[in-house]
Amino acid sequence: MKFATKLIHAGIEPDPTTGAIMTPIYQTSTYVQEAPGKHKGYEYARTQNPTRSVLEANLAALENGDYGICFASGLAAQDAVMKLLNPGDLILSTNDLYGGSFRQMRRVYEKFGIQSRFVNLSDPEVAREHIRPGVRLLWVETPTNPMLNIIDLELVCGLAKQHGILVCVDNTFASPYLQNPLDYGADIVLHSATKYISGHSDVVHGALIVKDKALADSLHFIQNATGAVPGPMDCFLVLRGIKTMHVRVQRACQNAARIAHHLDAHPKVDKVFYPGFASHPNHGTAKKQMRDFGAMISFDLKDNRIEHANTVLSNTHLFSLAESLGGVESLIGHPATMTHASIPREERLRTGLTDSLIRLSVGIEDVDDLIADLDLALSHG
Repeated sequence: MKFATKLIHAGIEPDPTTGAIMTPIYQTSTYVQEAPGKHKGYEYARTQNPTRSVLEANLAALENGDYGICFASGLAAQDAVMKLLNPGDLILSTNDLYGGSFRQMRRVYEKFGIQSRFVNLSDPEVAREHIRPGVRLLWVETPTNPMLNIIDLELVCGLAKQHGILVCVDNTFASPYLQNPLDYGADIVLHSATKYISGHSDVVHGALIVKDKALADSLHFIQNATGAVPGPMDCFLVLRGIKTMHVRVQRACQNAARIAHHLDAHPKVDKVFYPGFASHPNHGTAKKQMRDFGAMISFDLKDNRIEHANTVLSNTHLFSLAESLGGVESLIGHPATMTHASIPREERLRTGLTDSLIRLSVGIEDVDDLIADLDLALSHG
């Protein structure tokens, strides 16, 4: 089954009671049993919900996995992965990552004896140097947030396997439409389904997808035992959004390519971070493991002044100043004070995340209107 068909049909059947083509919202907290232990596969809604079960099956198919596990948010999904570890374990993570992921590792789990080390995994030599015994989890974002570095999944997963290291790939920036990390040897794929999977900025949701049954059983246990599950309405909204993911992401990628090249030639823009450029240091890797280059762009202004960046951020009309990404509407953000404010400034600067860096989530509007909007904002500086 091809991807576009999977989006519409994988794991989804008409409702057996009514024939409804859309999966119903099973808005219930519990299920009646015929006798103790004799039920229809559902006992309590924290543990199972039919709407959630359909979504989990659909997501598993989209990532070429066998098991999907849904959560109340992407960070709740990450929290479940962290709970697979024990005190004394070491996490090796890319040093350019979502601020919320960094915060959870550093400020929540380090006090429980789970240490994290952040390095440039997009450099093959650095990856080889740091992937060694003692590391229990390899945490990968690719493309990275917000510098759009690309990590070679086949390389790092192969190195991790040599040492028995679990690999979790946050695939939020790419979406299943552009990249499938399980195909390259990852053990777990994580999504903030709030973003491209849902695609309409109307739900907060997270998911994990795996192939291994024992690993799936462990994550299902954590999901049930800790209770950070999504409600059925959230699952319904994600299922609805999934059906158009391929056309949404394809259009957004097309728009982003036009905008990236336009910004690269703009006299007030210093550097554009976009893996679709042949000059990008990881362009070859992106071409190898992605079907397109994504719809995220970051750029710095020539004078590198935060005041100039704030002027640009405050003068767009179609690009809305807001956190998040992956919706049909275009967003503009300031990572240093928004999505990555929890990362200490000196650590941000080491990855290239300056105080003036601007991040775009390109939507599906008419690209000429989006370019005109950015030009107008840049003209105010």
